[in-house]
Amino acid sequence: MLDVRRMQVLRAVVTSGSVTAAAANLGYTPSAVSQQIGVLEKEAGIALLERFGRGVRPTAAGRLLTEHAAVIGRQVAEAETALADLRAGRTGRISVRYFATAGAELVAPALARFRTEHPGVRVDLRIADGAPPDEEADLTLVVRPRGGGPDAAGDGLRLVHLLDDPYRAVLPKGHPLADRRTAVDLAELAGEPWVGSERPGPCLDAVLDACAAAGFAPDIAVECEEYATAQGFVAAGLGVSLVPLMGLGSRHPHVVVRRVRGPEPVRSIHAAVRKSSLSLPAVRGLLAALQEG
Repeated sequence: MLDVRRMQVLRAVVTSGSVTAAAANLGYTPSAVSQQIGVLEKEAGIALLERFGRGVRPTAAGRLLTEHAAVIGRQVAEAETALADLRAGRTGRISVRYFATAGAELVAPALARFRTEHPGVRVDLRIADGAPPDEEADLTLVVRPRGGGPDAAGDGLRLVHLLDDPYRAVLPKGHPLADRRTAVDLAELAGEPWVGSERPGPCLDAVLDACAAAGFAPDIAVECEEYATAQGFVAAGLGVSLVPLMGLGSRHPHVVVRRVRGPEPVRSIHAAVRKSSLSLPAVRGLLAALQEG
């Protein structure tokens, strides 16, 4: 197998026209250069240089390897430049997974800020509603219990808190609590039929845990697992619901939204980041943009 470093020594000899000049340019001794050329000729199985006047010139095989050495040299230089750009966050590709309600409120403005600072970095953005952290993605948005638990999200992943998203009570217009300007006590909704807005998982757990702390389990009359649809059922008078603030970007005209207390249900949004990706400035930049909210 041909040694790439020895091919570059051959290229230096051919370019300068002599072993002595190549040695001076490379910072080697002439004997060291001659030794490298000798080993390369054994690897190639053919003579690469021939005497010419006071110097040397390449044989046909020597010219061939010199041309390939030049190509390899350019490719290595390009690779070093590309690697430097990647390390500096000027180029590269980031793979991001997010859930729907985080898109407009969190991901879109963060990505807009990120692109002004890292215009050469491509972001591969895909939705992954309800999926566990994607260990192949650089960053996955997930929901975790509020205020607790380790920062590890799985092998090779680091969990970084981004924000807490509080739930709001969604009531039909004309509901006895709709005219109240203060927060609604969660226990006041205990005897109501409920419209379920969450699928099983950490978001639903946040609602059920809050209700349990208030002393009741909600009576789910309608299940829909989608925030806009839940508002429609509430507007029709089929029950009350709890919807996270980030899920209320588009409000139904026939519902009233009120804060909740005693306790206030909250879902905690985190970024599950590949530990190896945290060394990349672009990934850290996107994470910072998400943390800015």
